[in-house]
Amino acid sequence: MTIQLGILLALVCAFVSNLGFFFKHRGACECAKVDIRHPFKTARNLYSSKWFALGMAIATSAWIFHVAALAMAPISVVQVVLAGGVVMIGVMAQRLFGVEVGNRQWWGLALTCLGLVLLAVTFPTHHDGAHSSFSMPAMIAFEAALFGVGGLLIMGPRVGAPAEHHGVMLGAAAGVLFGVSDVAIKALTGIAGHEGVIGLAASPWLYVTIAASIAAFFSSARGLQDGDAVPVIAITGTAANVTTVAAGIIVFGDPLPGSTLGIVLQGVAFLLVIVASALTPAPRAAGAAVSAAA
Repeated sequence: MTIQLGILLALVCAFVSNLGFFFKHRGACECAKVDIRHPFKTARNLYSSKWFALGMAIATSAWIFHVAALAMAPISVVQVVLAGGVVMIGVMAQRLFGVEVGNRQWWGLALTCLGLVLLAVTFPTHHDGAHSSFSMPAMIAFEAALFGVGGLLIMGPRVGAPAEHHGVMLGAAAGVLFGVSDVAIKALTGIAGHEGVIGLAASPWLYVTIAASIAAFFSSARGLQDGDAVPVIAITGTAANVTTVAAGIIVFGDPLPGSTLGIVLQGVAFLLVIVASALTPAPRAAGAAVSAAA
């Protein structure tokens, strides 16, 4: 029953999180460009927009649902359920916010959904408990690697990536860094259960969570300014979900499929998500959207 409640909370989190992203996108496009060299001024500018402030308030409520879900179910199960939120992005964009979604973006969303569904159906169903215990060396290596990947994505054009894709790359960086935070939070739920509040405050993973969340905040805000809403939101959620699903297996020991077919299907699922990530961005549309907002 606990795992089922965690799944329900994850579904609520998926809807609320996407809603917050769309409000943040509207607000961020009204503000001056995010400049990490002036973090306090940038944060003040962003929060001066009522739409961005509303989006952050909604995102905070989504985060609470997320933490509760992680405390009740294995991280891989929670993230696969959250990944279903990708299905909602296109519909919410058109119906609630009047954002036009092109054919290429619909194909990208559809392939992402297919890949995530494959991940969902190939995960073993015999989970027992929340799977909060973890391997410390695996945790350190995994989190350090994700920080490195996020840093490279943030640098973008400085390391030779196309400038027109920088908004989507920042969205991916934000997703990876949100993944760092989610993995650390999952570890903290186990530590809190065994050692209480004192163990929580003394844990280095609390500070990893804070650092990753701050970096993800600025990356996400700048990505929403530089890119179109649908691809940036989709790639942020997908990057967070894929990295945390991988962490469930590598760090927390969530079980792999019991058959060769299941493992192959999971490989195909990850490949579909990668192809979808290449299809979803629409540089010209993104440029038009940013120009219109300006």
